[in-house]
Amino acid sequence: MPGTDAMARHSVMFLILLIQTARGQVSYSIPEEMSKGSTVGNIAQDLGLDLQRLKSGKARIFTRDSTEYIELNRNSGLLLIREKMDRESLCAKTTPCAVHLQMILENPMELYTITIEIMDINDNAPSFQKKDIRFEISESAAAGAGFMLGRAFDPDVGTNALQSYSLKPSDQFRLELHSQADGSKNVEMILQRPLDRETQNSFTLLLEAFDGGNPVLSGTVQIRITVLDINDNAPVFMQKVYKTTISENAPKGTILTVVSASDADEGSNSVVTYYISDTVEKNVFDMFLVKEQTGELILNGQIDYEKVSHYELNIQAKDQGGLSNTCKVIIDVLDINDNSPSIQILSNSHSIPEGCKTGTIVAMLNVDDLDSGVNGQVQCVIIENIPFAITSQSSSFFSLQTEQELDREREADYNISVICTDEGVPALSSSVSLRVQISDVNDNAPIFEKSHYEACVLENNTPGLSIFTIKASDADWNQNARVSYILEDSTVNGVSVSSYVSIHPDSGLITAVRSFDYEQLKDFHFRVKAQDGGSPPLSSNVTVKIIVQDQNDNAPQVLYPVQTSASVVAEIVPRAADVGYLVTKVVAVDVDSGQNAWLSYKLQKATDRALFEVGLQNGEIRTVRQVTDKDAVKQKLTVVVEDNGQPSRSAVVSINVAVADSFPEVLSEFTDFTHEKQHDDNLTFYLVLALAAVSFLFITCVVVIISVKVYRWRQSRFLYQPNLPVIPYYPPHYADTGVTGTLPHGYNYEVCMTTDSRKSDCKFSTLGGKNILVVDPSFAETMQRTIKKNSSIDDVSSAESVRKVMLDVLSLLLFFSV
Repeated sequence: MPGTDAMARHSVMFLILLIQTARGQVSYSIPEEMSKGSTVGNIAQDLGLDLQRLKSGKARIFTRDSTEYIELNRNSGLLLIREKMDRESLCAKTTPCAVHLQMILENPMELYTITIEIMDINDNAPSFQKKDIRFEISESAAAGAGFMLGRAFDPDVGTNALQSYSLKPSDQFRLELHSQADGSKNVEMILQRPLDRETQNSFTLLLEAFDGGNPVLSGTVQIRITVLDINDNAPVFMQKVYKTTISENAPKGTILTVVSASDADEGSNSVVTYYISDTVEKNVFDMFLVKEQTGELILNGQIDYEKVSHYELNIQAKDQGGLSNTCKVIIDVLDINDNSPSIQILSNSHSIPEGCKTGTIVAMLNVDDLDSGVNGQVQCVIIENIPFAITSQSSSFFSLQTEQELDREREADYNISVICTDEGVPALSSSVSLRVQISDVNDNAPIFEKSHYEACVLENNTPGLSIFTIKASDADWNQNARVSYILEDSTVNGVSVSSYVSIHPDSGLITAVRSFDYEQLKDFHFRVKAQDGGSPPLSSNVTVKIIVQDQNDNAPQVLYPVQTSASVVAEIVPRAADVGYLVTKVVAVDVDSGQNAWLSYKLQKATDRALFEVGLQNGEIRTVRQVTDKDAVKQKLTVVVEDNGQPSRSAVVSINVAVADSFPEVLSEFTDFTHEKQHDDNLTFYLVLALAAVSFLFITCVVVIISVKVYRWRQSRFLYQPNLPVIPYYPPHYADTGVTGTLPHGYNYEVCMTTDSRKSDCKFSTLGGKNILVVDPSFAETMQRTIKKNSSIDDVSSAESVRKVMLDVLSLLLFFSV
């Protein structure tokens, strides 16, 4: 094309003519037709941005249309030409011609407006719509008659646009220019002197149009004129200017107006035909048509206010004689609200963390409405009651941002519908849906299902027994909601709680580490911590109480009477005892608890069942009837002590009862009992021999002790005053006779001896004052001989001494027997 050389010459012009930055805006000026890859400007430097910010923010260029003329190099921060730009294609006659871009950064979101003004270069020569123009002019046409010529068109603007015309030859006609409202000029050819058909019946002229570029470009068209015979009157329009309006999107065939012209001539010279002048551009010429006969101006295309809002046409009326006249039709297009807002998502954060600060930008939208006035004014809203809001940075850019702090546990994601509505009547709207997920932040500690836990476990459990499971939940998500259970360090009876129980870190299952014993540990407490997997982790704790339940794993223990293999214990019942006489009381305990410790007493075997009975609850052995002389002296009772457990456990105690009134009678009877018992057991022969040897040694020791005591007693008669108190000797573990004994302490004995009888009575008071006798089997005969020997002492003082010695001997005897 003619402007190719000019474009090449202008490619060496300054690329950046003007740079202006203010409040996030930057402007550049570049010539059109720059080659691909040419530099527009350094956007990073002009906006004061670091190159690293361009990379981390994923900087990109947004344009409203699909054609991308400019690209951004993030590594260098340069704006580069991606596609050649033709100013005439982009803006036509509009000046200044600019491309509006937006640069968008993320993390955080930022928006910068870039304006690139496209400067015109003289790359287009003026041109005419027709290759030639034909006129038929009557020879009678007077000097000064005008003939409208088709004007030339130059897409360039400014000095590069159409500037002048020339007509050659110019001796018969001259040119006259008429300025239009849009700044263009119509060319009219004026007859300078009358024509003479007979002299010259046709003319060929050359009309040339020039622009103001450097170099000057031009275009030409030939004008062919045929000289006709005389036609005195040209058509005359009723109005020189017609004005009309039409709504955009009006249907094809709509009549805009009717032009009318009259011709004073007669005959064929008065017949007027109408047509659209060649002075209009081709797209306008194709948009309308006029009926040649009626002058009706009809819409022949689709009118869009957003493209063209104003038209001007020249309608010519021509008679058959070749005379013509022109009128102007001005058409104003009325805008209607026929365009819905167009929504484009510039940037969208699909996920934002909960707890982000209020005002965090989630998305940026570009909203355009091609309508004008109020029809193009747009408002965007969010209908749902959600913590987001729409704010407007400018008339066409909107930001979706948080209105309050977000909580993922309350709402994990949002489907946000943004509705943009214009202010036309009726209003048109468009909507777009945005899905925003709320990413989790570890802001919730685990919560136990109960404020405290309590569980029971039977004693004697096997180690590894699963006791129960505790459960804690965390309202957070994924790793932040993963709960681990930890046994907090504490002690139970001075021992670490981890030696009693353990807890599974994932399931919360509490397991016994050892076997529990109710008698040693009835319950214990410990604390469990639930900790999530967040960073940093959050935790909570709960108290757990383990109650050890009793099992019947202990048999009753008989505390009284005491059962020993080295002595025979006998309860003495006088023959004069009444019915219900308390013989003794079996005392037993069970270390279990509850029903397992409820004891009952039963008489299992007895020498005479009709003589004794045992209290079921208290273990008291009482006589059932009056004791008679026929009753045997030796009575043996077997009492079973049984608890109330399931299954029950029991203990057996044997009680010897002596039915007698005197001690010697009891002693001789139980001596025989001892010998019989020894002779009946052939298997213990060697044991008897050993017992005899031990008895001999014991008797020797007793004799030595008696001698020492007598010696000391006699010495005390001379060394001490008569009124000094005598401190009796008490063997270890025995209390004074004046003290009332109880089971946890030693037994209490009271010994009474008389000098006027061969046998003395012995009374041993234990457990409530009941009488028992303890006789060592190997010592029974020796004891009888000692009593006979001592009874022969005649001296009163010696008798008293013997009595004291016997008290000591019996005390020693009881000590060794126990």
